[in-house]
Parts: sequence; structure tokens; C-alpha cells
Amino acid sequence: MTSRLAALASVVLFVLAACSNGSSSPAASIAASAAPTTATSRARSTSPAALTIYGAASLNGVLDKVTAAYETANPVTTLTISTDSSATLETQIEQGAPADVFLSADTTNPKKLVDKGLAAGAAVTFAGNKLTIIVPTANPASIASPKDLAKTGVKVIAAGDAVPITKYTTQLVASLAKEAGYPADFAARYAANIASKEDNVKAVGAKIELGEGDAGIVYVTDAKASTNVTTVDVPDAANVPATYSGVVVKASRNAAAAQAFLTWFAGPDGQAILSTFGFLPPS
Repeated sequence: MTSRLAALASVVLFVLAACSNGSSSPAASIAASAAPTTATSRARSTSPAALTIYGAASLNGVLDKVTAAYETANPVTTLTISTDSSATLETQIEQGAPADVFLSADTTNPKKLVDKGLAAGAAVTFAGNKLTIIVPTANPASIASPKDLAKTGVKVIAAGDAVPITKYTTQLVASLAKEAGYPADFAARYAANIASKEDNVKAVGAKIELGEGDAGIVYVTDAKASTNVTTVDVPDAANVPATYSGVVVKASRNAAAAQAFLTWFAGPDGQAILSTFGFLPPS
């Protein structure tokens, strides 16, 4: 009997010693092992996303910088950029190209996707731009004003009919034709001087840089990005504002991540990058 009491006392003393040393109860230990750490919770709640961004050719430089900035701020997201004419990209998306976000140099092409039920939500306006005339640095045709684009023998490099810059250019030429001192047939003379029609606005600029044309009408941001062209100012009264907008593609497999990117791009962080390239705030 005495030995049993001694053994029981030893057990009681052991338990009391364990409690005084801060040992957890079995239930507490099980709960602690079952509960994930904060870091683990965050890792489980954030899934990696790979986004393909289709962007207008005039956004090429912007999107290079955006990729670095966005991936740094969102390390679980990777961006793949594809640029071309907005019209070409819109057609590719209609045909099933695997894009997540479409950033266009106009509002027309994103609206096409919205109207056809191929966009997840409404289009978001994110930037503005204006037009200017570029000539090779040597300016062999002596282009001094927009009026000179109608001179006989001038080789104008333009873009294809469906490219947004062409729509804006058509409006600009019509506005210039109404300016004092311009010939009544200015638009017809300009059209007669078009020597080639390129796939996108970047290709127009490239040909002028190489001296393969005398002049071309591009966005102000394209002219700013080149060191091998000279600009010829367009009268403010005749200039045409370009409006850029984007949509999340409905077929995106990462719709939430795509929407997060578009919101970021149209917000203060994206605007800060756009402004360094000469883009205007959306109006």
C-alpha cells in the first residue's frame, strides 16, 4: 500500500513539474499542429497567375516597363506581352487567341469585343495621345508644315486602313483641309502621296527612321521614343485626341488576376509609367 501511494505521488509530482515548465496540454498541442502559420495561409490563398497581355504597338515601350514594375509588386503573377495593331489583336481574340487583357489604341476595338460578348465587363479608358508628323532627321523632302504633305512627289508612309492611327489620321487630314491656306483638295493630294501602308504605327515610324519615306503621321509618344526622326508640329486646333481603352477577355483562365492588372494599369501606378512616355491622362 505504501509503495502504491509513493508511486502515485511520483506521478502527480511529474505532471505538476511538466505544467510548471510551460508544457502544452495534448489538446493544445493538436490544435497548434493543425493551425497553419500566417505565411502558410497567405501562400495557400494566393495562386500563381500567368497573364498574356495584348497591347497596341504604340504601347510597346510602356508595357516593357510595366512588366517589370507589376511583377515586382505582384511576384506570383507573370506577364507575357504581345503587341501589334489594335485591329489585328482584336481579330485574333475573336478567333480564339489566348489573351487575358486587351489594351487598344482606341475605343472601337475593345467595344467590338464587348458587343460580341467576348469581354468580361465594360471597357476601361486608361490613356490619351495626340498626333504629330515625323520626317527623317535629314528631312530630304523639306517638310516644314503639314501643308507640305500635299506637295507633289512627297512619299508618305501610312498604316493599313483598319489600324487606329489611320482613323485618327483621316480625321486630322480632314481638319487640316479646313485650315486657312490649305488647298481645298488637301485630303485627296495627301492620299495620292501615300507610298505604302504598314501593319501598325511602329512600322510607320521604322520606315521613316530608315529614310524609306519622307513623312508619316504617328502618335506623339512614338515620335518621342525615336532619336532618328524630326517632328513637324500639327496645329492644336486641328489635332485629334486619341483615346486608349482596355478590357479583360472573357475567355481568360485567370479573370480575377486579369482584372487586377487592368485596374492597376488604369490606376495611379500605371498612369505614372504612361506619363513618362508622354501619354496623357484619360479624359
